[in-house]
Order: sequence, then structure tokens, then C-alpha cells
Amino acid sequence: MTFETSIFSKQNTQAPIRLDLFCKVVDNFGDIGICWRLSKQFASEYAIAVQLWVDDLASFKRLCPQVSLDQECQVVEQITVRHWKNQAQTFSPSDIADIVIEFFACDIPPDYIATMATLTRKPIWLNLEGLTAETWVEGCHRLPSSHPQYPLTKYFYYPGFTDQTGGLICEAELETNRQIFLMRESELEHPFLRGLGLSSTEIKASKVSLFCYPHAPVSDLIQAWCNSSSPVVCLVPEGVAQTALTAFFGATPEVGMSKTVNALTLRVIPFLDQENYDHLLWLCDVNFVRGEDSFVRAQWACKPFVWHIYPQDENLHHKKLAAFLDRHRTIDPAESDFSLAWNAVQVCPDWDKLWRNYEQQREETPALVEQWRRQMMLNGDFSRNLFDFVGELRKK
Repeated sequence: MTFETSIFSKQNTQAPIRLDLFCKVVDNFGDIGICWRLSKQFASEYAIAVQLWVDDLASFKRLCPQVSLDQECQVVEQITVRHWKNQAQTFSPSDIADIVIEFFACDIPPDYIATMATLTRKPIWLNLEGLTAETWVEGCHRLPSSHPQYPLTKYFYYPGFTDQTGGLICEAELETNRQIFLMRESELEHPFLRGLGLSSTEIKASKVSLFCYPHAPVSDLIQAWCNSSSPVVCLVPEGVAQTALTAFFGATPEVGMSKTVNALTLRVIPFLDQENYDHLLWLCDVNFVRGEDSFVRAQWACKPFVWHIYPQDENLHHKKLAAFLDRHRTIDPAESDFSLAWNAVQVCPDWDKLWRNYEQQREETPALVEQWRRQMMLNGDFSRNLFDFVGELRKK
């Protein structure tokens, strides 16, 4: 039997493989967004018994309203969610999972590591790193690291944009679900968009979703949209771009607020869970996204997108942005100037012109973003690649 059918098949009658995933929230939604998507995929597609340790339940609840803030242990969508309160927690051998994943080099509790070392059959221990298009990750992907104190080995595992990395997170039915949703939305006269308050006129306009960090030049872009030669409807989740939206509305933005100035209609919509956020990305003509989770989902949405990258000291994030644009520019040249201005890599003297040029180039985008999606699919789904690697390690 293959590794897949022997321990990861849903038909496997043995006790399910256990996986512990540890997540410390740094970027409010990117970290937990990735870990939650992976947890759901591990459970639904591979019948893995997943336990997700997360230190920030409030951020988690924004993405998954079912999460309770006052429970240390709860089951949500077949995933056991544990509130990771501190590093002093103690563990017994029975607490240790078969696969242990720490997200983005977070330090898992010392006693968990010490208890792992006492087991005859050591768990597979992985450090899931952040997504980057930088070429150096191909040399670090899957590298082992021996623990300095215990007989344990941790392996670095990188998502990425080539077949020398783990690829991108992509559920097995994602593209099928996207096509079905778009067909149904059109046939039923856009119930999702109407549920967000859009009128028939707004639905026909160019629709933009806006998700960014607070320092994004939103006010400049709002003014450019107001001056646009064609109607623009901008949909902003509650809590995003508060300063710019307060200036635009003249009041603190709240869900349901809408205002039209010249060509722009701006609407404040609820902060959506992951499934409905995918729906929003699929239906908008341009998506402004941030961090890592929404960045990946925008690529699977097959729509033009502008990435607001998580800021790092000494502008290290500019290098990550440049690496992605260098790789992606051959597919979609329209994004480069806009992305550089949006991330303050270069000064934009004329946002009206920048948006106008972006809109004109966007007419060529549909075939290009589909080409990019197909190219990324050739690298395989991240979780499938990860479990294939775990299988290799188990055979050693």
C-alpha cells in the first residue's frame, strides 16, 4: 500500500493520525487564517484528528464566528481548538500528536518538546514558514535541524511559487466550487452582492474589495476613484482603513454605511468568514489584499489583485514584494507600478493616472490570471505536498 492509502485515506480503519498545529498571531488575520484553512483541509480531506493551538482567540473569532472566547478547549468544525495561554503548560506522552507543526518559527511549549523526546516513536516535527517568492527558500525547503538538547529533528517546510517548494494552499474542490458559485450567483441575480446591499446599478459597475493595513494610502486611492471616468464600487470590511473611511464618511464607519461621491460608491460590509470572503474575491473585479492568507486566495480567485505586504523592519518586506513581482510580472505586467506605489516603495505623484493606467491594462488580465492559476496548480497543493514529505520521513 502507498503511504497515502495506508495512513491518510478516509477509508483507513485504524485510529486517525493526530496533528497538533501551533499558531501565534502576529499579523491579525494572516497567521490564524492560514492555520485555520490548513486545519480544515487536514480534517476534511485526510481525516486527520487536528488540534489547533492559538494564542489569540479574538482574531480567530473574526474569521470564524463559532469560536468562543471563554473556552480553553472547544471543537469547531471537527477541529479541537485549544487556547494557547502560556509556555508553562505541561504535557504527558499521550498528549503528543503524530505530526507537530509550528507556524512561522513560533516557540512551542518547552515541556511539549521535552515530552516528544521521551517517546520511542518520535513525532514528525515541522516548522511551517511564511510565504515568499525569494529564490533562497528553494535551498532551505525541507532542510532538517537537529535539536541542541534532545534527540529530535525539526524540518523546515516552505510554501512557494515553484515545484522546489511546498506550493500554495488549495483545497481539492476549490476551483469547482468557484465555478458553481459564479454560475449560481449569475443565474439567481446576484444574491450574495444584494445581501451586501448593492443595487442593480452597483452590481454592473467595476467592483473593488479593499483589505489593507492601516498605513496604506487609501485616501489617495479614494480620491482617484472619485475622479474615475467610470463607476467604481468599493467594498470595505468593517474595521479596515478606519482613518481614511472616517474622513470620507465624516463619521466612524459602521456596517451598512454607504456614500457616493462622483464616480465612487463606497460601502462598509461585515467582516466576512473565510468562505464568504472567497465569494467576495470571486465576484469583485479587483481585489486589494494583505498579508499572506488573502494574498493566496486572491490568486485562486482569478481576478486582478494588489498585495499590501506585511511591513518589516528595515523595509525587508520590499525585497519580498520585489521577488514576487519579478516572478509574477511576466504573467501580469499591470500590477507592478501600482503595487510599488501602494506599498510605498516608490512615490506616486498622480494617483488618478496610476488608477487609469491600471484600469486600461486590466482588460488584458483575465487570460493572464488564469495562466498564473494553472501555473501554480502544476506545483501541487501545499497540504498534499506536505503529507507526501511526512510519508517520506515515516519510511526512514
